[in-house]
Amino acid sequence: MHGWIILDKPHGLGSTQAVSAVKRALRQSGAGKWKVGHGGTLDPLATGVLPVAVGEATKLAGRMLDSDKIYDFTIAFGAQTDTLDLEGKVIASSDARPTLAEVEAVLPSFTGPIEQAPPAYSAILIDGQRAYDLARAGQDVEMKTRQVTIYSLRVSASPREENEFTRRHGDAEEVGSVTLTAHVSKGTYIRSLARDIAIALGTVGHVTMLRRIKAGPFTLESAISLDKLDEAARGGGFGGLMLPLTAGLDDIPALAVSPDDALALRQGKVLVGKPHTGLMLAMEGDVPVALVEASGPEIRVVRGFNL
Repeated sequence: MHGWIILDKPHGLGSTQAVSAVKRALRQSGAGKWKVGHGGTLDPLATGVLPVAVGEATKLAGRMLDSDKIYDFTIAFGAQTDTLDLEGKVIASSDARPTLAEVEAVLPSFTGPIEQAPPAYSAILIDGQRAYDLARAGQDVEMKTRQVTIYSLRVSASPREENEFTRRHGDAEEVGSVTLTAHVSKGTYIRSLARDIAIALGTVGHVTMLRRIKAGPFTLESAISLDKLDEAARGGGFGGLMLPLTAGLDDIPALAVSPDDALALRQGKVLVGKPHTGLMLAMEGDVPVALVEASGPEIRVVRGFNL
């Protein structure tokens, strides 16, 4: 039981609750208690790919947090809420609506490295307290900007495909909402991105739909529902849903090591051999030994696995 369960997190469920569901499923399946953690928070109102690490894979959860993500999200124009999504109260409104051409024209200015202020309703720590706790207490929360990278940003569904509100303005058709697909770096807040896009279009807006379709190497194709997880746990097929620990490391090269070198790495020793550079996964046959960092002839352990 060392590997990944990729959940298609449902609407209304927090990431911590999703982890608890996996723990319960493990117990129901007879596997007992295992260390479990998630690889990237999703808001309760968001759905989609939530990697959940089990056993030794939890040592890679931090690396998953640093991975890039892809989201589908819908911006509704005309109202901004304090939470920047459907959950909050309206704090600003505008009668202005953009055309689809105007939306497409502004997206390049939000592609590449950008400065972004996270939402006040976020889990960022401010003087030891979560920003959302301060915001809910009615305090003014000043969020410092940070640099993130938007690798790509495009319109993924036209307003007519969504059957959303549109209206004529002269020869152009203004849209009430638009759905975009964004490929982003770690630390990117989609709610902030939606807010800033709306402002750049001369209006205000908030997120009405947010779905993560990719997190690191994991996609919706390998994601399962909580119902399927529960069914597998009760039927004794939990192990068949789990991806191997190495599935979270598909983007780095493998380094074959001998039994003696594997023992040395497990003891935290430095290997000296052929020159290498960068992160690698040391493997003794089919068994992952350690995530290692190579610099020249020296190979040092970053994360060791007790397998």
